[in-house]
Amino acid sequence: MLRILDARTGESVAAAPARRGLTRIEARAPGPGLTSLRVLLTADLLARALELNGLQAWPTAPGQSPKLRPAADALAVRPFEEAHGPGFAETGVVRVTAGEADPAAGSDGPVVAVAPVVWAGGEEPPLSGPALLADPTALRLALLSVPHGETVTLDEATLRGAAERLAGWRRDVAGWARGPSRPVPEAVRTRLTEAWEDDLGMPGVLAALTAAAADPAVADGARFETFAYADRLLALELARDLGTLG
Repeated sequence: MLRILDARTGESVAAAPARRGLTRIEARAPGPGLTSLRVLLTADLLARALELNGLQAWPTAPGQSPKLRPAADALAVRPFEEAHGPGFAETGVVRVTAGEADPAAGSDGPVVAVAPVVWAGGEEPPLSGPALLADPTALRLALLSVPHGETVTLDEATLRGAAERLAGWRRDVAGWARGPSRPVPEAVRTRLTEAWEDDLGMPGVLAALTAAAADPAVADGARFETFAYADRLLALELARDLGTLG
């Protein structure tokens, strides 16, 4: 069961109160900066995680800045509706906010607090600029590498490191795809799901992938299926280089 830390109470609660029905995810990201982009990314991850558990999610972002959407699209954050208020068959709502729990966010559901993003060494570059979106998946990975409740510090070196990590994984995935397909090992699947079901623990998911890639007991075909499975949540285009190796 996916559980999240409710910023209002400091307690871990179920993200979806019922196995049936619709969970509305309300992202409160009014500004055009990196922190608001991280709010949308966290809400997107929450929706993806619920769907991987066979649940229905309805991502909304009332009042979001129009300048935020192009950058969110580049980061593979799915479009959010501008809905206000409950939807048909809604059984619960989770609000995703920047910083502390917003008293104006309402009290009829848990609140996920997302810590700020800080650009090291100067003024934050514009979301539309090449410093951030030259490789959007590298920015997505850099944001996923830190728990959503902890501040992320970014700079060009951090983004280069994320891009290099992605390039290596994509090469590996393309190579593993040449071998016979094998199912995701149950122990690996368990480690992945336990990580993301614990307050969207993306660093734990990334660590599980790193361990599976290095484990000699995991066949290449199983490594491929493991990375493809995790990418349904991560959305890092890990299989992008399939068929490109000579």
